[in-house]
Amino acid sequence: MTELELQQQRSYLWHTDGKPVRTIEDAVAFVDSVGLCLMYPDRSLSQVPTFMGAYAGSAERLPDVKHAFADPRAKEAIGLMVRLLRQRAAFEATLNAGETLLISAGMFPYFYALVSDRNPRAVPRARSQGISFSPLALTVFEAIQKHGPASKNQLREICGRALSDAGLDRALHELWSILKITRVDYREDQGAFWDVLYRWAPEQLKQGLDISAPEAVSALLSKHLEAVVAADEQEIEDLFSRFTSRSKVREATKALLAARELSFVTVGGKSLIRMSPVAESQRSRVHG
Repeated sequence: MTELELQQQRSYLWHTDGKPVRTIEDAVAFVDSVGLCLMYPDRSLSQVPTFMGAYAGSAERLPDVKHAFADPRAKEAIGLMVRLLRQRAAFEATLNAGETLLISAGMFPYFYALVSDRNPRAVPRARSQGISFSPLALTVFEAIQKHGPASKNQLREICGRALSDAGLDRALHELWSILKITRVDYREDQGAFWDVLYRWAPEQLKQGLDISAPEAVSALLSKHLEAVVAADEQEIEDLFSRFTSRSKVREATKALLAARELSFVTVGGKSLIRMSPVAESQRSRVHG
């Protein structure tokens, strides 16, 4: 495989080949096909598909998360993404760099198994999954759990009007980082609405609770390699280390290589990892 062939395959799969994703049906199909994608490009994760790129139909001149507000395409892409969330055709997660990750409905149970504290109804402990939770985060979780989906303004009414934007944003992010809550809607006049995840996606959580962490990493890694065609180990770890440990990623990669689910391919003088042709053919038959 040449570097040009790799880029052409990615462009086709990521819809950056001049064929934009604009309908809800196409958006569902795109997210299902890639499994995981960023909302906006991130220089540190350049080898990951983006929903913004698929909406634009191009990889050129795309806004990053900091500049999206100034790009009219971003508003339209967000509108389409919100429709995916409302239909539970995709789910959102936050990465530790502040970027948003979109996960297909089929892959979300695996992501939940890997990231959550596996105790969806319980108020998070002061420290869980390596994250320290503020007292405000615990209060916000109980408020959403009791009162149902809420915007930031509604949470201020419930938890105290003196709450600062920064404090409330930090509390929401803490809860979102281990999937205690999720964004379920967005209205231009009120912003995002949040709900507890176990109420919003009970079936996905039920499935996720039965999946082991090694199984989750393996499934997500395999799906990611289908979407990117081939990647080096560093690129794989750079993405997955945003939501799990590098050691778990290395263990899963070695196990899949040993089982011949993955194999090496030379591209432009570099040794990359891809789905083995036999495994990829079997998966295609199953999904077909």
